[in-house]
Amino acid sequence: MPTSDPSFLVSTAWLAEHLRAPDVRVVDASYYLPNEGLNPRAEFELHHIPGAVFFDIDEIADTGSPLPHMLPAPEKFSSRVRKLGLGDGIRIVVYDQRGIFSAPRVWWTFRLFGHDDVAVLDGGLPKWLAEGRGVEEGPGRAGERHFTARMNTMMVRDKAQILANLKSGREQVLDARSLGRFEGRDPEPREGLRGGHIPGSVSLPFTEFIDAETQTMRASEEIKALLTAAGVDPRRPVTTTCGSGITAAVLALGLHITGHRDVAVYDGSWSEWGLAGETPVATGPAASP
Repeated sequence: MPTSDPSFLVSTAWLAEHLRAPDVRVVDASYYLPNEGLNPRAEFELHHIPGAVFFDIDEIADTGSPLPHMLPAPEKFSSRVRKLGLGDGIRIVVYDQRGIFSAPRVWWTFRLFGHDDVAVLDGGLPKWLAEGRGVEEGPGRAGERHFTARMNTMMVRDKAQILANLKSGREQVLDARSLGRFEGRDPEPREGLRGGHIPGSVSLPFTEFIDAETQTMRASEEIKALLTAAGVDPRRPVTTTCGSGITAAVLALGLHITGHRDVAVYDGSWSEWGLAGETPVATGPAASP
């Protein structure tokens, strides 16, 4: 295994061996950016890992919010995942259609709502397919299962908390977007957002945590080296951010793999902070840590 803690990440070989286990459930948590023009549910119905169910990141969310896929209320989360057959007493394995992109968001969401027995499939569907493993088509089927939601608010941050952190500097803020977006040189995929980054934050593109050839997570020691190079202090708490709270969870997963547990995700991320308004925005290279 490429990680020091396999409770957060499982291999395709492990999943193939345990695919029919009665206490294992597989979840396709695929998501595509608005400018990509792909429908993740339609792609799921074309082919998915046998027995998998589709977790709709945009629907299992606070759909009353103007921001994309914000966390739902615990009651809604419980209701939706119960109908997917995801609940108490089972091990959930989450994957996505790109390798490692949106699956960590759903991994983080389950943990936030109190279900710790959840892992990400390393390499996701691309690795599964490359190994010639079986798939099935259709909408997926699931029976109901009870889910008890116990929300851990320490795992999430909102705009007010990020504003307060600008003054206190208590938490290190890591930005998972590309360097060009972080510096304000490249356009945002969502219209109406300013370019740049949260003042004092550090650029650490989520792609740095992923092996480009295999689309698997880098080993723990490699991730530690990347964090050290970025100036991250392992003794201090970290909040991760990105465009809309998706790839921030890739950084959160990587931090957990290295043993760092004091990690939160800024749910609104740049979709909220980058809106026209009074939130301060910095452009250009990050300041030295």
